[in-house]
Amino acid sequence: MSAAEVWERCEPATHGHPYIVKKQAAGVPLDSLRVLPADDGLMMLGERMAGALVVPIMQPDGALSSLQLIAPPDVAERLKAKGMNDKPNLSGHSLGNGRFIVGELVPGGVAYICEGIGTAWACWQASYATPNAAAVVCFGAGRVRAVAAELRQRDAIARLVLVPDVGKESDAQKIALEVGALVANMPDGEQNNFDANDLAQRDGLDVLAALLEAATKPAPPPLALSVAFADELPEAFTPPDELVEGVLTAGDGSVWYGDSNTGKTFVLVDLAASVARGVPWMGKRTEPGMVVYLAAESPASVRSRLQAYQKHHGVRVPNFAIVQSPIDLFDGEADTDKVIEVVRQLEQQRGMKARLIIGDTLARLSAGANENAGQDMGLVVRRFDRIRSECKTHFALIHHSGKSAAAGARGWSGVRAAVDTEIELSDSPSGKCIEITKQRDLSTKGERIGFKLEPVTLGLSKWGEPATSCVVAAADAPAKQAGKRMSECDGAVLEFLVAHKIGIKKRDVVTHFEGRYEKGPIYRAMKALVTAAAIHEAAGMVCAAGVAK
Repeated sequence: MSAAEVWERCEPATHGHPYIVKKQAAGVPLDSLRVLPADDGLMMLGERMAGALVVPIMQPDGALSSLQLIAPPDVAERLKAKGMNDKPNLSGHSLGNGRFIVGELVPGGVAYICEGIGTAWACWQASYATPNAAAVVCFGAGRVRAVAAELRQRDAIARLVLVPDVGKESDAQKIALEVGALVANMPDGEQNNFDANDLAQRDGLDVLAALLEAATKPAPPPLALSVAFADELPEAFTPPDELVEGVLTAGDGSVWYGDSNTGKTFVLVDLAASVARGVPWMGKRTEPGMVVYLAAESPASVRSRLQAYQKHHGVRVPNFAIVQSPIDLFDGEADTDKVIEVVRQLEQQRGMKARLIIGDTLARLSAGANENAGQDMGLVVRRFDRIRSECKTHFALIHHSGKSAAAGARGWSGVRAAVDTEIELSDSPSGKCIEITKQRDLSTKGERIGFKLEPVTLGLSKWGEPATSCVVAAADAPAKQAGKRMSECDGAVLEFLVAHKIGIKKRDVVTHFEGRYEKGPIYRAMKALVTAAAIHEAAGMVCAAGVAK
């Protein structure tokens, strides 16, 4: 049986219908509503629907697509008791884009979009002071999106207001953002399914009218990623927050690399002690704060170097914590969690913000990982980033050089890309040097800082021999060596000439190394050292730079 056939045998609705009375909808327009006659035999869900209020479901083009039958009170109770819908749609008929309009939709006017007809009646009654207002019935919360989208497509400037039942606010917010609508939520604290008709019956149409008028555009949800718009940036520039002037920026990451025995740990202990004390380092100002040193490689060496520092400077370094337990940033999140927890506990105990974490060394912190594999080291870098991000502190990694000086630090190149600052430590006969080889936010890339190690006697060994360590002292930065790092042969030649102190014929240098190096490499080494200004040459004789010929 078609919807039109059922509609034709229905009678006009009156304001005395039980459902209209129940919803206190006196005065609502009834010309588009009908009632199934008392003697009608239409059955739905196992019940006779005689006396049901019949609501036509109309397509946007005016075609009738289906009917909603609001069951009489006794039938409605039985259907609810069986867990069935007491407002079923005509069986076998699709709703499509169907809706029902209370009032008249006017271009550029107001449309209150509601789930059911009772809510729509209340909104229409409350909008008596709002010109060109109508209410649209969607026949269920699941159809609000489609109806709202179709209304917006037809009228780009209409004021669309979604009026969700309690419990449907989140969905309404999303739909409103999609179609450019407003949302009028029910008051806070109401139970689920409380709607605009309930509010009007309890508090009056004036209260509902005020709520509809106060409908708001929903705030967009937070973006999944942090975004800044160029035109919203302040005119005043905020410079990077520097932890160590010109060297390290607060909250970022750095890697300090060099060959073995170049003084990496000595330098980082010296820098960290300066931060912990809040005193200048190598003539550069520091921001004071707690230091957490992850001594994964050799806790005893770190302790002895700090003892040497304190003895040499005649101070006790406060707020310098040495973590002596092994740390693994490769195999799972457990140790990463522990580091973050320990940093927070130390901050609470000392009442001071941690400003610097040092990882000594990257190889020990990533034991078991393939240093050359991005798949492995990417996990380590992610956990390194998590620690510095959650602790809001600078994280400095100590690392080793690769076989090739031109390639920089050992292993996967993504480590260099992940940090903000990269610093190379080198040792040559002309002196030790700290060189900033990468600097993301500061203008100090290429800066070179000279240093030397001075021995400090800490006591006597069990054999009665002096037990020593070293401290860092400032020195002039050696001249930058051109080209690649010195080969073993280059270094041996330079070391010999420095020790020789006076000029020597080139052939005598070759003779000195007979049995150790071939003649060709010796001559090439002397040529390379002359080019690098490490030695001088005149009249077939050579001598180390700075030594009289």
